[in-house]
Amino acid sequence: MQHTEPLSFKIDENLSVEVADEFRNNGYNAITVGEQNMCGASDERLADVCCDEKRTMVTLDLDFADIRAYPPQEFPGIIVLRLIRQDKYSVLAAIQLVIRFLSKETLRGYLWIVDEHRIRIRGKSD
Repeated sequence: MQHTEPLSFKIDENLSVEVADEFRNNGYNAITVGEQNMCGASDERLADVCCDEKRTMVTLDLDFADIRAYPPQEFPGIIVLRLIRQDKYSVLAAIQLVIRFLSKETLRGYLWIVDEHRIRIRGKSD
């Protein structure tokens, strides 16, 4: 599925800068919370900035998976990594899975919950 505008990502402070590098190395625009001097900002503030900047939030924070607090249809996309192991290798493997799916699935208006083996997509029809 083709996207009408380029995808951009905001990498939460609970993820390493290598996650942003992985997106960048695959042609996507990515910036970290730290690069924007937003470390310690509330989830609500980060969500607002993501909407303003049209960036998908990428995070380990399960609070962003709460569709009542963060309705996917109101966001450029939310990616929550729900991994058993959260070491750099496991996180980067999950990001590589995400990148492979970006050309096949719509992200805008959806919540992607990513584990080691699959991506569950929640959104408009939920």
